[in-house]
Amino acid sequence: MKPLDPRLLRHARTTRTFLVASAVLGTVTAGLVIAQATLLAGMIARTFLGGADLADLRTPMLLLLAVVAARAAVAWLQEVAAHRSAAAVKSQLRGRLLEHATRLGPRWLSGERSGELATLATRGVDALDGYFARYLPQLILAVTVPLAVGARILLGDWVSAVIIAVTVPLIPVFAILVGLATQWKMNRQWRTLSLLSAHFLDVVAGLPTLKVFGRAKAQARGIREVTGRYRRATMSTLRIAFVSAMVLELLSTLSVALVAVSIGLRLVEGGMAFETALLILILAPEAYFPLRQVGAQYHASVEGLTAAGRIFEVLETPLPDTGTNADVPDVRHATIRLDGVTVAYPERDAPALDGFSLTIHPGETIALVGPSGSGKSTLLNVLLGFVRPDEGRVLADWADLADLDPDAWRRNVAWVPQRPYLFAGTIAANIRLGDPDAPDAAEDAARAANVLGFAGDLPRGLDTPIGERGAGLSAGQRQRVALARAFLRDAPLLLLDEPTSGLDPESEATVVDAVRRLAADRTVVLVAHRPALAALADRIVPVEPAEVHA
Repeated sequence: MKPLDPRLLRHARTTRTFLVASAVLGTVTAGLVIAQATLLAGMIARTFLGGADLADLRTPMLLLLAVVAARAAVAWLQEVAAHRSAAAVKSQLRGRLLEHATRLGPRWLSGERSGELATLATRGVDALDGYFARYLPQLILAVTVPLAVGARILLGDWVSAVIIAVTVPLIPVFAILVGLATQWKMNRQWRTLSLLSAHFLDVVAGLPTLKVFGRAKAQARGIREVTGRYRRATMSTLRIAFVSAMVLELLSTLSVALVAVSIGLRLVEGGMAFETALLILILAPEAYFPLRQVGAQYHASVEGLTAAGRIFEVLETPLPDTGTNADVPDVRHATIRLDGVTVAYPERDAPALDGFSLTIHPGETIALVGPSGSGKSTLLNVLLGFVRPDEGRVLADWADLADLDPDAWRRNVAWVPQRPYLFAGTIAANIRLGDPDAPDAAEDAARAANVLGFAGDLPRGLDTPIGERGAGLSAGQRQRVALARAFLRDAPLLLLDEPTSGLDPESEATVVDAVRRLAADRTVVLVAHRPALAALADRIVPVEPAEVHA
């Protein structure tokens, strides 16, 4: 893995500013390291060889304190810059990840595990803290400090400079070798964590079903097994980190020892000044220390780098072609034509739709009927622009849907799926999703969809909080909230995907009554299995399953 993934510069521009600031601070740090060593060597030499007392050393001591304070201030600035940059980069990556996943659309998302994506956007992005706060600043110091220290040592003693120049590269070589093993193990650890997150989310979502069929304990055993694999992978990675730290420490210790032996021999023979020898002995460890720290910090940051790689894979997934040139026609008076539409999914042998054609006139209500799997919901997704036909066209007054801006087209569409998603919040907040710019009309929409019929019996009416996926409401009540969204949206094209599925007769009658009012003066395409819903249609269109292609 590269020390700095170039994709990070493209997808998180804050990284560039941070790198420039880190380079400047790293250069200042290198200068302060040399200044500190020079002052310390001079003071010791003057004390032991020149007999200087505290009064004589007052000025260099004050300068030394100033240098130490400056190093502390620079280190603090690096920490502040690192954490602020990390926060900005994480925010940018999360925003871009959500935006790109949204633009990829439901067809792409259906092939992904929501638990893995959730882990990627939370734990995965958060793991970049170690990369920015520790690894990148240390990586820059590993370049600036050894170069500056090596240049200063070269001015004092070329022999020591040669020894350092020969031994310093050994540290990154061994760090790279260890890093390759660490990266492989971290990839395995991240895959295990993603599997654990996705599996755990699936188990939590399906817990009622598992309890009914007596499979909850079996799933708990499965989670324990995956958790054990994750624990073992983590400990294996930590073992490599500890061993690599020992190797790097041993290398640097032996290298400094070589410099010290060489200096000691020449100092005894009188071939080197004491102050110069002392300066080199103080500076020599500083040449190796940043490189050792890079190896140590790499292990803390590799999880973030692994997650970032997966994030970049998502961000670089090609977007479906979208048109932005043609103007959206007046959908309220537009004739919509599906001309030979074919849609095929990779996981299915037969296409979902095979050469399907249909003309929908303005203000017409059409009911799509047919067996499960015949492509009715796919047809609605085509009209929504979520799925692009593999063959054929969708026309609105001869404007091809492929040439229109999807967002502009969807502003003219209201959609009520078979299982509407309600977010954790109040009933009113969920209704206002239909049109956030018209909050005052939410109560009128609730009344039109018969939501007030049950909300009036709740403690806080429309301001009653509900759980995720509409927890606390019945299936019929959730459908009425979804219909209220459609009322509030007031779009000319209405798409309904079996809104009465699974409802009792009383709830079905209430929903059908709301659909009847909602369909007035609109073009409606609805998927219907129940006779009461199909009776609302001006025309019933059968949708037959496609045959398997040879």
